[in-house]
Amino acid sequence: MVRRFLFLLGSTRLDGNTEAMARQAAAYLSPEVEQSWLRLSDLPLPAFEDVRHTGDGTYPEPVGNPKTLLDETLAATDIVIASPLYWYSLSTSVKNYLDHWTGWLRVPGADFKARMGGKTLWGVTALSDADSAKADPLVGTLRYTAEYMGARFGGVLLGHYNFPGQARTEPELPAAKDFFSDRPSIVTTRLASPTRIRISA
Repeated sequence: MVRRFLFLLGSTRLDGNTEAMARQAAAYLSPEVEQSWLRLSDLPLPAFEDVRHTGDGTYPEPVGNPKTLLDETLAATDIVIASPLYWYSLSTSVKNYLDHWTGWLRVPGADFKARMGGKTLWGVTALSDADSAKADPLVGTLRYTAEYMGARFGGVLLGHYNFPGQARTEPELPAAKDFFSDRPSIVTTRLASPTRIRISA
């Protein structure tokens, strides 16, 4: 089966450090791997409304941007969440996208959870703090989301940057070369230091 990577860009800034990191890692994917890149700001979702305990608790078939994102999510073998670290967690657009998974789980005939099983969920994030542990809430969100859906957690690529565009002017992240491998990991890279650390998830 041909792998198909869906890259979801969740930054409020165009061409930011997180996107640059994701594109660096994606450049090492095999040419046979299909890639789809979507910017969540181009496909805004309505605020998620929880109706699980109203009526029969089901949701209607999505239309418009929600349908596009649902279809792209289900078509992918690998889903890459590229979100900067905002207040120690995911960006608003990414969190809202994941909230909509709750509704998609309850769309009759979508079989969302069954079809998500076996996919791989990855993360890419840029943070300004030198302490990688500050990204633990983001990492935990993605890890436990994958676990709940029966998907594989591929890991999170972390980059430490202080200024916009820094990821495009600094040397390429060494960890990007083999990030999308079969070994689950959290990869951290501090460009100010020659030390590169790969930590098993």
